[in-house]
Amino acid sequence: MSMAPQTAQPPVPAARVGTTEPAAPITAEAEASARRARRKNRLVALAFLAPFLVAFLLFVVWPMIHGFYLSFTNQSLTGAGGSFIGGDNYAEAFSDPKMWGSIRNTVWFTLISTVPLVIIAMAMALLVNTGLPGQWLWRLSFFMPFLLASTVISQIWSWLLDPEIGLANEVLTTLGFEPIAWLQTPHLDLISITVATVWWTVGFNFLLYLAALQNIPEVQYEAAAVDGASRWRQIWSITIPQLMPVTGVVFVLQILASLKLFDQAYQMLGGVSSDTSRPIVQYIFEAGFVGYEFGYAAAISYVFFALILVVGIVQITISNRRKGQR
Repeated sequence: MSMAPQTAQPPVPAARVGTTEPAAPITAEAEASARRARRKNRLVALAFLAPFLVAFLLFVVWPMIHGFYLSFTNQSLTGAGGSFIGGDNYAEAFSDPKMWGSIRNTVWFTLISTVPLVIIAMAMALLVNTGLPGQWLWRLSFFMPFLLASTVISQIWSWLLDPEIGLANEVLTTLGFEPIAWLQTPHLDLISITVATVWWTVGFNFLLYLAALQNIPEVQYEAAAVDGASRWRQIWSITIPQLMPVTGVVFVLQILASLKLFDQAYQMLGGVSSDTSRPIVQYIFEAGFVGYEFGYAAAISYVFFALILVVGIVQITISNRRKGQR
């Protein structure tokens, strides 16, 4: 039985194999058009960024470069000097006991203000989050001082701590104690500034903690309650661990803010500095605008900047190690 010869079927083009059609070859004209589109997008992005970049270069980068140059000169506020003197300003700064005393005061203020600002803010947020009546009043009263200017805060606390008419001494005399010159007594002056600062700025940290508390799922507390955990146990085992990321942010923000202490110290003390209360920023101000030594003030600024940079590097290193352990 003879079979009819089969005609050969043409091979299936590779372009039809699979579920998708192959992309058309990119022509030189299409590639040039894509390059023009990318170039246009970059120009548009640069146009939007230009105002910020100009302001950043003029008010941040250039002052830093110029200030670093001034730290190697004997430039005076009066316009005299300006000659390059090498590292003499830095040598003088490192041997200046007033500079190291000011740094010590700043570090001490940072320590005694940061811890209360974290603990008190967390306690306030926990108190409000429990559902106390009059929520709006609690939130307003806790956050309102933060909205006031430093001059207002300084004036309020200067009146409260006045040795003759202040409320603080009125309370002391009522209790049978001798009145105290809070802002004129060594060591008490910095503590008084710390109390005023805590009262002023704790509201911001309170809001951060309150927002974090409201993001904790309620089901976790319900499960803990079913297991018989008390309210304090729930706070210790559920609330505080989940607040640790916010606590880290609060610590960093508060340390940076405390290291820049100037306004309330200068205003509450009437511009009169002492060895027990003068912060480093005020000493820089006095060196540059009272002593007219711009070059020396710039050198102190960069010494202080280096110390802050070291603190930042240590904080980032510790944070990264904690993340790696998780």
